[in-house]
Amino acid sequence: MRLLIAITICCCGFASSHAEELPQPTGAAIVSPDAKWEHLFTRTADVQGGLTEGPAVAPDGSIYFTDIPLAPDHGLIMRFDPKTKETTVFTDKSGKANGLIFDAQGYLLACEGSDDGGRRVSRWDVKTGKSKTVADRFRGKMFNAPNDLCVDAKGRIYFTDPRYLGDEPREIEYRAVYRIDPDGSVIEITRDTLKPNGIALSPDGRTLYVADHDNGEDRIGENTDPPPLPGPMKIYAFPLNEEGTVSGERRTIVDFGDQAGCDGMTIDAAGNIYLTARSLKRPGILVVNPDGEEVAFIPTGPPNQKPDAEHPPVGIPSNAEFGIGDEINVLYVTVDLELWRMPLRSKGYHVQFDGQGR
Repeated sequence: MRLLIAITICCCGFASSHAEELPQPTGAAIVSPDAKWEHLFTRTADVQGGLTEGPAVAPDGSIYFTDIPLAPDHGLIMRFDPKTKETTVFTDKSGKANGLIFDAQGYLLACEGSDDGGRRVSRWDVKTGKSKTVADRFRGKMFNAPNDLCVDAKGRIYFTDPRYLGDEPREIEYRAVYRIDPDGSVIEITRDTLKPNGIALSPDGRTLYVADHDNGEDRIGENTDPPPLPGPMKIYAFPLNEEGTVSGERRTIVDFGDQAGCDGMTIDAAGNIYLTARSLKRPGILVVNPDGEEVAFIPTGPPNQKPDAEHPPVGIPSNAEFGIGDEINVLYVTVDLELWRMPLRSKGYHVQFDGQGR
């Protein structure tokens, strides 16, 4: 049964002061230098660890997003109503859902992860609150931990399958990007990335962007001592052919170097990519063009943070999504345990809603 438990929204002193101390955005074509973040939600559920993630705009303009705690909590999917500014719990048994997106039929698609999660791509009926498995295996072997997803004009679902948490046995010996076709078949798109995370398609459907976010943690297969070192923190562009499969060499369009890289991402109507940069040196939304050139930066947290046990990092974004309709220029971002939004000068693109949105 769908839950409609209201969550009290209070712009606490931390949230207000946090927004005020941020540097101004850059990139006047994308965002006004005077634009400010609006605080919408902070977790109040009695769960431990984790973060908010996966904002997705529904056909009615509401924003669904995930709140992912550590095991044994099951995880939540939340719903923010832009008209009332009320946030409610859609489900408190999300299967550790992470990335979300709506399809053209109005169903909510979710990547359910590991750490006692569903380890599947699921489809939710937002009217009934019921879910079904779209896919949970490739060639008979269960996925590692589906993380993020996007859809194309033909209704095909592209998703990433890394692993960051959980002690479940590994069945697939690598991490990859997959596609689920409308008939339910699953094909491997690429394994040319060590730990794929965020994913997005260009407006013409000819380029697939994937974030390689290899933080060095590896809880699948045998643990090693010492643990694996961090690997690539990059954004790759894979060319796709008419069949929607990789048709050439990948390009690295952003290399974060030794800084924490990108988690989720989204696209605007001009084809720019909005990356959630998690670097403590410069946390925020990094906007690049298809060649990887920076065209804007919107800070979400103070720069040059040096956290310790008493002062954990703050303002670290995880994922982003544009609204639709009157909010086609509004960017929603999940940050730490919160949801924020900001009006931009650019417009979002949602292929499942005929491009820019209703």
